[in-house]
Amino acid sequence: MRVLVAMSGGVDSSVAAALVAADGHEVVGATMKLWGGPSDSGCCSVADVDDARRVAQQLGLAHHVFNFSAQFDRDVVEPYVAGHQAGQTPNPCVACNRHLKFDRFAQRARQLGFDAIATGHHARVRHVDGAWRLQRAADAAKDQSYVLHMLDQATLARLLLPVGELTKAEVRARATEMGLRTASKPDSQDVCFISRTGGREAFLGARIALRPGRLVDPEGVEVGKVDAVQLVTVGQRRGLGSAPVTKAERRFALNVDLASDTVTVGSIDQLMVEHIAVRDVTWVDAAVVAGTPCAVQASAHGQPLAGRWEGDRVVLDAPTRRVAPGQSVVLYDGDCVLGGGIAG
Repeated sequence: MRVLVAMSGGVDSSVAAALVAADGHEVVGATMKLWGGPSDSGCCSVADVDDARRVAQQLGLAHHVFNFSAQFDRDVVEPYVAGHQAGQTPNPCVACNRHLKFDRFAQRARQLGFDAIATGHHARVRHVDGAWRLQRAADAAKDQSYVLHMLDQATLARLLLPVGELTKAEVRARATEMGLRTASKPDSQDVCFISRTGGREAFLGARIALRPGRLVDPEGVEVGKVDAVQLVTVGQRRGLGSAPVTKAERRFALNVDLASDTVTVGSIDQLMVEHIAVRDVTWVDAAVVAGTPCAVQASAHGQPLAGRWEGDRVVLDAPTRRVAPGQSVVLYDGDCVLGGGIAG
């Protein structure tokens, strides 16, 4: 089988390429050039491309670089900025997986005559009872199934995730045994186009006019100010310009209204909800019928919560903190991803 491996320059994709090649497949490595601006916190740097190329050389693989920067700007960066303008908190890594890594990259692989693609994501693909399943990784602490929830049957049928069967420690051990230059390379932790020095404020401030806003309580009484209303996330406590005397008086962002530049703040009890509205839902296989029990996860490493799917929302067995609009909400049946969408 001819397999195109997405090599980011990190240890996971390096080992993924090695494992696929060791299985006897005809393997070629490819690195996507996505973000063309300055960055000091994520992948896509010149050094990352060089690491990927050199690992490919170590493994005896051909290596290509695909420039997808224009589509990355259109489908990841621009929606990220627009989301903040609308008072939402988008997840750019999910958007990148949806539009670039498992759409544009897979499309290029088909055009070049490859039978499958492989990546270094920590998740597992299984074929069970005639259908493809997306499952959590063997290493629960590194599981990335949450950010892959948009993958469908056609994609999973042509996808290999070899490191999903290994713990992170085992991945690094394999890389060390093979002498790969990425064996001890730190993982990328942040959004690739947001720098550590300037953060979201500098990035968004260069693209939109950040506006100050009012903090009001649920009765509409003004209780403070915030420097940039577009940077406030529902559920946020720090940086809201209020200084409660006791822990019980802590205020959290309950709602962000960009039309009036107002952030409603309240107590932790007022932040709690019993359901999560979900839009733009996609399913790994068949759509889940209303009333189906499931576990729901609203952040990459969040604790799954018990509930049931009701067609446009998850009704929870116990209250939880409100999920910020724009965040991904993913439904599970045990270790299997059912599907997911965007918090409304």
